Amino acid sequence: MPLLTLDAVSLAFGMQPLLDQATLTVEQGERICLLGRNGEGKSTLLRIVSGEIQPDGGTVRLDDGAILSVLPQNLPVDDPRTAYEVVASAFPETGKLLAEFHKLTQSADEQSLNRMMKVQERLEALDGWRLDQKVSDILAQYSINPDQTLNTLSGGWQRRVLLAKALVTEPSILLLDEPTNHLDVPAIAWLEEALSQFRGAILFVSHDRAFIRRMATRIVELDRGHLVSFAATYDRYLDLKEKALEDEERQNALFDKRLKQEEAWIRQGVKARRTRNMGRVRALKAMREERRQRRERGGTASFAVEDAARSGKLVVEAREAGFAYDPAKPLITSMNMTVIRGDKIGLVGENGTGKTTLVRLMLGDLAPTEGQIRLGTNLQVAYFDQLRGALDLDRNALDNLAEGREFIEINGQSKHVLGYLQEFLFSPERARSPVRVFSGGERARLLLAKLFSKPANVLVLDEPTNDLDVETLELLEARLVEFAGTVIVISHDREFLDNVVTDTVFLDGSGKVREFVGGYSDWRRQGGRFPAEASERSSRSSKTPAPAAPPASKPRTPKLSYKLKLELEELPAKIETLETRLERLQGKVGDPEFYSGAAEVVSETLEEMSETQRQLDSLMERWMELEEQANQ
Repeated sequence: MPLLTLDAVSLAFGMQPLLDQATLTVEQGERICLLGRNGEGKSTLLRIVSGEIQPDGGTVRLDDGAILSVLPQNLPVDDPRTAYEVVASAFPETGKLLAEFHKLTQSADEQSLNRMMKVQERLEALDGWRLDQKVSDILAQYSINPDQTLNTLSGGWQRRVLLAKALVTEPSILLLDEPTNHLDVPAIAWLEEALSQFRGAILFVSHDRAFIRRMATRIVELDRGHLVSFAATYDRYLDLKEKALEDEERQNALFDKRLKQEEAWIRQGVKARRTRNMGRVRALKAMREERRQRRERGGTASFAVEDAARSGKLVVEAREAGFAYDPAKPLITSMNMTVIRGDKIGLVGENGTGKTTLVRLMLGDLAPTEGQIRLGTNLQVAYFDQLRGALDLDRNALDNLAEGREFIEINGQSKHVLGYLQEFLFSPERARSPVRVFSGGERARLLLAKLFSKPANVLVLDEPTNDLDVETLELLEARLVEFAGTVIVISHDREFLDNVVTDTVFLDGSGKVREFVGGYSDWRRQGGRFPAEASERSSRSSKTPAPAAPPASKPRTPKLSYKLKLELEELPAKIETLETRLERLQGKVGDPEFYSGAAEVVSETLEEMSETQRQLDSLMERWMELEEQANQ
């Protein structure tokens, strides 16, 4: 019995339906990634599943006894509640009483004591103390301080509290909408680990390809109102999707050719004034209607970057530079860096380590409080703001971009503003709609259109991948690689960094700024670690007895011991075994008949695949660690 069933669900806000007889089933233990272009209606579909929106037609059925929880896409702006209050609010009446009881325990006056007795009586009637224990347990499990207010937490910790709230009810199905947006890499890694331990079903929307590869056991694509399921991993889905599009294009071409022949036949029959085969005429009418009903797949974005005159060879040079808002807590210290024209720099670090401050220093918006920063000549900077602050939500896309112009010039060619916006997949009707009604992806595309309409030889992109669909993301990567100028990117999208940047700059939070050649994966291979990982490793090692220190007279040797050498030699075979097992399991899950089997077998197979992936990641991490020691 499926946990969730969507049967012939339809919904339309305009001329074209967002959902057209959409059908989907979700089984226990599945982790389904919902993919689709920006504006296709993915978030709307999640809101239909959660009951927030009612469809125009069709049914949405939850299995009897199934519990559904939602991890919201947007983080709260200024929530003064404590972490305990937020998690307890998952149980509406009981949560309010528990939060009130905890506050009353901090008061000693008679009025508070009388109220506390009444609250306690009601909690006992609602079995509130059992729920209180569940809230306390999950807060402890996720290492959350129950008294910390939400508005004082970083985005990653806020997401952790909200996930605790979603899971404290022990749901059967968890809905996630772009869960990695605005999270740093350690927070994303923590989220992946927490979700991999969840035994219920997950339906999530994401464009983070590394996250999808790690989490998804099945891909469901929302394409022109229909849901198409691919019982495959993400990489296999890409191959199957490409083949499906080729088949569709070939079938449409054959249909159009036949329709053209039938149209020629009917016209010839009229000219010759001879009796026509009425069955063939009726078939032609049916073909015309079928062609009229066909929804063409939208075009692909085809934007280009407007190049400015070349900057000087030197873009930025920093010598022993530093910056501090508070002298006692410097954000950046003793930074030495040289950026040359054509460099593509990726800034990596946990939230709050000073990445945006570093960019402002590099652009001259801030003056260093120590050392020197020298800027190159003829710099023309275009800035992509992650908060989309450059967009006026009350104006339409046309006015946001044109700023009174009817034509804009791109690389020496004059283009009409509407035509230029169509390159970013905005129809004339959509271009005249207010930005306030745009999806997150549409706002990101509009900001890119505005950014690339101005000449620049330095592009600064702050979290450009948030909300962009995969097709637009891949095109953006290609354009940035082709761009002859300098690119500075702040991003937590690991695959985007690997595909674009030539140098990774890491901010560790202590003020140190270190530069590594290559992308994110190259940084990891060179021993790059986040402070959270280092502290976690040290806490694990502190639980085991520390080895005796070597005598002071003997120099420390970096060579591996015999035991570690033996472990290093055995690791490749173990890794190969796990990879073979994982490949076998992925092939089994990718079989279209897999989910029609017994629910217990499906759940056990998915759990085995998740555990195998976890073991493989652990062995790969250990192998990299020992290789690094062996090469010292």
